[in-house]
Formats: sequence, structure tokens, C-alpha cells
Amino acid sequence: MNMKEIIGLRRKPQIIALAVYIVSLISMILPFASVGGKTVTGFSIAFSVGGAHAMSFLYPLMAILVVLTAVCGVFLMLKPSVKGVRLWTAIGAIETVVVTILLFASKMILDSSDLFSGKFLVKNFGIGYWLLLITAFVGLYFAMAATKISVGYIVLTIMSVIWLFPIVWIVLTSFRGEGGYYVGYFIPKTFTLENYLKLFTMEGTIPFGKWWINTFIVAAVSCVLNTLIVLMTSYVLSRHRFSGRTLLMKAMMVIGMFPGFMSMIAVYNILKGMGINQNLGALILVNVASSAMGYYICKGFMDTVPKALDEAARIDGAPHFTIFYKIMIPMAKPIIIYQLMSAFLGPWGDYIFPSLLLGDKQASYTVALGLKWMTDFRRIEDYYTQFAAGAVLVSVPIVILFIVLQRYYVEGMSGAVKG
Repeated sequence: MNMKEIIGLRRKPQIIALAVYIVSLISMILPFASVGGKTVTGFSIAFSVGGAHAMSFLYPLMAILVVLTAVCGVFLMLKPSVKGVRLWTAIGAIETVVVTILLFASKMILDSSDLFSGKFLVKNFGIGYWLLLITAFVGLYFAMAATKISVGYIVLTIMSVIWLFPIVWIVLTSFRGEGGYYVGYFIPKTFTLENYLKLFTMEGTIPFGKWWINTFIVAAVSCVLNTLIVLMTSYVLSRHRFSGRTLLMKAMMVIGMFPGFMSMIAVYNILKGMGINQNLGALILVNVASSAMGYYICKGFMDTVPKALDEAARIDGAPHFTIFYKIMIPMAKPIIIYQLMSAFLGPWGDYIFPSLLLGDKQASYTVALGLKWMTDFRRIEDYYTQFAAGAVLVSVPIVILFIVLQRYYVEGMSGAVKG
């Protein structure tokens, strides 16, 4: 074997990657899946799964890639080259993707074939598949290390797949033409916009439009009031020294560390005693009442603004409000954007307090509460696809808010640096 050193190529990781891919090849002759007492290997499935399902080609493709990575690995040990190992890494990456997809697609493929008499479940995978899945990722790791490609890409890819899978699932479900909660497959058989239309045409049963407006009102009003209170509190604590200031900040910080739901029952009884429960005003009041206790991040930013600006403004006769409005607010633009986003996201997705305060008054429901109502065990079979469509629609304002405010956040950061 030629073990000569080549610039840009690490031989030790290459050897380990080859060993791992050989183990992957061995895993294809081990028990790959077992249903109803029948056990098959990976190669058996690849040659006998047929074309009953549109994604059946994944099993033959998997077998080809597993053999190809092992054969290429042996060839590259005999005739090493950086370009060759990079091509080998690309093949390994494709293998990893295919093996991972089969984790979710095997039920659809195998249930549509005549390979097993019973229904296939993920738990029916044998040691062969799990060994192949592990070695695919491990082999890719060492193959990338052999050509000094950052292995961080693998971690980011895995995290992206894990993070994106539920999102893709709910988006596809929102377009699914078949009703029902659990259907046993990932890609819908038929696509439709009917689920979105029903949210706004079934006002008597699902007043989603009303829920959406309620949520927007609560989130928008709470966002504005919360931000104003936090900014004013932070400015006072950052720029003024008074008796009990330190004790007040410590007390507010300690109280703010306790989760809000600890006081739910007390808050509900107080609002009920005042006769203002079961309406949006009560929900806004709850969201805004304790906002001052979130001062510490905003105050920390204001502490970095030079106090010489305040002193110069006072010499010119500017009152405190003018200093706050015309000097501090423009300088604190980045933290204001952060506070606006945080103050909006909280009420927009909150479920705990709306469920307690609004009770069974469906006309005042927020989206979170309405979507939970749709997934009740008595209704989930009928409304699950509409629930998925509602979950997609409720995320749209958040995406827009982030895209718009991200630009202003970057601009504000540059302005703060110049200041």
C-alpha cells in the first residue's frame, strides 16, 4: 500500500474512513429489517423492493452507494489524490442523506411492496440499518477530515435536518388532501389549498380570522407598552442615582426569575374580582404589568452610552424627557429592536395565560388557544389538517417581523458603533 504523504491530504483519517465504510458494507448483509418473523438483509431489500412506490429507488441507490464508497476507498488507498478523496467524500455525503431519508420513507416504501405481509414500523429495523446509519455519518466525518474540510458542516447539516423536519412536516400536512390525524406517510398523496380556505370559511366552527386578529391586537399593544415601560425603567435605573436603587434592582431581578405561571391562580382571582377576566384587556394587562422586571438587558446596553452626552444636553437646558427621547432612544436602537421582538413573540405564542383567563369564551381566543382547541382528542381527526394550515399562518407574521427588523438591527448596530 502506498502510504506516501500528499499535500492537503491526511492519511490517518482516510484509513479510518475506509475502515468505517467497509463496516457499512458488512452491515448490508446483516439483519436489516424484520416483520412478522421474516428477516431480510439490506441487499435483499434493494433487489426485491420493486417499484411499487415512487421512492422505492432509494433502496437500490443505497446499495450502490454503500458498495461504491467501499470500492472507491480501497482504490484511493492505492492511488491517493486530494481530488479523488473529495469526490469520495461527496459520494459518502449522498449515502448519508439517502440512509437518513430511508429512516422516514421506509414505511411508505415497504408497506407498498410485497416484501412483508405485515405493516412496517421503524422499530422493525434491525442491527444492519442502525449500523449503516451510524457508519454513514462517522465515515463522512473522517472522509471530510482527510481533506481538511471543516467537520462543522456535518454538525450543521444534522442540526438543520433535525430542525427543519418538523417544519417541513407541518407545511406538507397543511397542503394534504387526505384527512385524519395519523396517515403513516410523510409526503401527501394529494395536495390542496382547501385546508387554508376552511380556516376562513367555517366561521361558525373555526373563527380563525377572529382568533388571528385577537392575537395580533394583544401582541401589538403588549409589545408597544412593554417596550416603553422597559425603556423608561432602564433609563431611570441607568442614569439616576437614588436611595434604594440597588435594593430595588436586586428585588426586581430576583422576582423576575420566578416563572409567571406560579402566580396564575392569584392573578386570575384578582382579575375575576375586578370583573375584567375573559377579555383581551385582561390579557394585555397581564403581559404588560410585570414588564419592568425585564429591565436588566436594556439597562446594560444603556450603561455603555457615554454619560457625557447627557451632561452636554443638560448644560444646554434639555429636560430629562428630551434627553431620553432625542439622545438615548436613537443610541439604543439595537436594544429597542431586540425588546420589540421579544415583547411581540411572547404574547403571540403564549398559551398558558390565555387558557386560564379566557376560559371557554371562544370569541376571545388567541391563535394558540384556538389551535389547541382544534387538536382536542374529540376534534383532532376532523381538524388536524386545518390545524397544520393555521400553524403555518401563525408563523408568517413572525417571519416577516424578523426579516424586516433584522435589517434595522444591523443598521442600528452600525449607528451605535459610530456613536
